[in-house]
Amino acid sequence: MSLGDLTTTVRQALAALGVERFTLAIHDASFPSAPEEDLGRGSPYGRGARALLALADAAGFDSLQFGPQGDVSLANPSPYDGAHFTKSPMSIALATLAEEPAWAPLADGLLAPLVAARPAGPAGRVQHAYAWRAARGVLAALHARFRAGAGAALARRFDAFRARWGEALAADGRYEALAAEHGTDDWRRWPDVDEATIVAARAGDVERHLFGQFVLDEQHGALRAAAARTSTALFGDLQIGFSHRDLWSRRALLRGDYLMGAPPSRTNPGGQPWGYPVVDVDGQLEGVLALLRDRADRFLADFDGIRVDHPHGLVCPWVYAASDPDPTGAVLRGARLRCSPNLPDHPALAAAAIPRPEQLSADPGVARWADDWVRELDDAQVARYGVLFDALVERVHAAGRREEDVVCEVLSTWPYPLRRVMERHGLGRFCVTQKADLARPGDVYRGENTSTRDWIMVGNHDTPPVWRLAAAWHGTAAGAERALALAARLAPAPEERARLARWLAADARHLCHGLFAELFLGPARRVSVFFADFFGLTEIYNRPGVVHEDNWVLRLPPDFADRYARDVARGAAFNVPLALSLALAARAGSDVGGHGLARRLAEAALALSPALTPRAAP
Repeated sequence: MSLGDLTTTVRQALAALGVERFTLAIHDASFPSAPEEDLGRGSPYGRGARALLALADAAGFDSLQFGPQGDVSLANPSPYDGAHFTKSPMSIALATLAEEPAWAPLADGLLAPLVAARPAGPAGRVQHAYAWRAARGVLAALHARFRAGAGAALARRFDAFRARWGEALAADGRYEALAAEHGTDDWRRWPDVDEATIVAARAGDVERHLFGQFVLDEQHGALRAAAARTSTALFGDLQIGFSHRDLWSRRALLRGDYLMGAPPSRTNPGGQPWGYPVVDVDGQLEGVLALLRDRADRFLADFDGIRVDHPHGLVCPWVYAASDPDPTGAVLRGARLRCSPNLPDHPALAAAAIPRPEQLSADPGVARWADDWVRELDDAQVARYGVLFDALVERVHAAGRREEDVVCEVLSTWPYPLRRVMERHGLGRFCVTQKADLARPGDVYRGENTSTRDWIMVGNHDTPPVWRLAAAWHGTAAGAERALALAARLAPAPEERARLARWLAADARHLCHGLFAELFLGPARRVSVFFADFFGLTEIYNRPGVVHEDNWVLRLPPDFADRYARDVARGAAFNVPLALSLALAARAGSDVGGHGLARRLAEAALALSPALTPRAAP
């Protein structure tokens, strides 16, 4: 079967199974680079990214889910602490930039010395410090050459970019100028001086900042054009946190008494003290709405859809006292903003509460972080809860998008107020199947409990790779239990379940493909796969709620395509046709494409993974 025929067969199977989205999720830093362009950190705009997009398209993916693209600090590579408007200069891809005639004179000769000077290190790890410094040197050199004499066409394009986005980026431009003046980007250490005078004197720093964003805008436009040629949708990630620069420029919109975190939950009993600021919806509503609309407009100019990171933060955030010297304990003692009319330990939250005390659960055993802490609301109250979320959806509509283009990261907790707000827009939650509690039939992470509006995935950027988990489960009671549960869903006839369960339990690679197959069974119609799970990686990308030197640094190496071909051949990377053939077999009692499609999938699966011989296959 040719590559084109394989892609067609996969997409026919996805359509037959009712899958509306098949998405590969990867953050900017994790993209691969070609050897001649590698500065130790990925970019979605480079040559390596082009190769990844081609592989994703061939595998049948119809969309890419990015992480937040905002600029991050030298000390903290987390994209969820990145800037709201300023994109990271580390995503500038010089090799592809130089391919356009207008940019070639500016980019010529800059890349090779930086690649040669890159420190030695594992190909599958981001070298954040080197890439961070190199990117700023690249930007300075590009801007200096631009100032020395850019072509008229490029200058006109820069002027058009400034006219469109200059106001949204103005605060960040001032921040860059002041940081350069004071020698630190920690605004809390800046002296109390006349900022306007400094910014005026450093107009070159402000322009350089805008120019860098212009470079990235040009490269993002080229990516969108390439994605459109394969009908690949791009989804951005609207993070709920604030960067250091956004704290500086938007601090008048923020509460000073509380911080936002994650509440306790079944999968995270201790909660997470994120330390994110809380917007003052009651005191600064118009300013907060303006900020949200500006962010949405910027995103929707760049992406086909938006992933809303932790939408709870827009509706009913879990907050804890900013003054508490013990954040870990404070987050356990926290409460939900806008849901707490009568808590004696949080009297300051009463004024912002929307429900009345009698609308809270009367059961003393219901914790304040529980989904049913608020048990009833009228429509007017739901509208008050939804003031920010509704404004976001309005911008989505204004940009010509639909509710289906909004992805809401709702995981362990889905409090009643947020559920009511999202239901008005027909939006569902996330189902992360590796977290499923098999002893609880109604658990939200069991695939059979999803709705057609939900997104389903084996894991995401905050979970261990499925290959690591399956290896740990193999040969244990937990692994056998998973195999039995998967066989119950995947085997169409009871007499086939025992055989399938034995196959799943026999090898961790088999179990992984059973977990992948479950994603396509529904009821959820939107499937997401994190890049580590697709490529068979076992390293952890992020350990949520903790600072760790290995967080946020996993990436694809330059030879990722060869590695994928080798690993999928031995069944140790995601064989999409195999998972789809298992799913089709599970749906054999309904019309899901006929025997011809199933046969072609089985042939493609065995061609990709010769290790899975017909005798060994289920």
